Amino acid sequence: MLTGRSLPVAEQPHALVDALKKAGGALHDAGVPYLLRGGLACWARGARESEHDVDLFLRPDDAERAAEVLAAVGMRLERPPEGWLLKAFDDGVQVDLIFRPSTGPVDDAMFARADELEVVAMPMRVASVGDVLVTKLLAINEQDPSFRDVLAIARSLREQIDWDFVREHTAKSPFARAFVTLAEGLQLVA
Repeated sequence: MLTGRSLPVAEQPHALVDALKKAGGALHDAGVPYLLRGGLACWARGARESEHDVDLFLRPDDAERAAEVLAAVGMRLERPPEGWLLKAFDDGVQVDLIFRPSTGPVDDAMFARADELEVVAMPMRVASVGDVLVTKLLAINEQDPSFRDVLAIARSLREQIDWDFVREHTAKSPFARAFVTLAEGLQLVA
């Protein structure tokens, strides 16, 4: 467990971090539980900087309340047609409020697998690397069959990945099975 670890200021992707701090602080103050996921969760655990967006996972029952909280602190909201996320924007930085990822609804088990880490001087729940990897692997499809992002995660955080969990939760995906075989061949799997 990495509880209490803090990152040096020089390692912070500033615009994303500012949006994360604003969103995370507002949700914390409002009592809305969330998990940091995606690239920033990997960054908080020691991977390369994320340059894309802020991914916050919420239980489905908390999604609307979270959107209201972020709107109240000045973020612009968007309700995309996909139906599994809401989006907030803070000075051009996208904050995804994801409540029904490709792995199924966000649940108590995801929160239980997360660690509380200090991220930019704020304690927050950070998703397990296994959960992040599973979500990313299950999103790979014929339209976007790239292993680039998942390979970067596996290389930089290999010692933190529960590969049995990843195999179990991605067994139905031919892309995920191919990736695990690749990771084994590259000796990323313990």
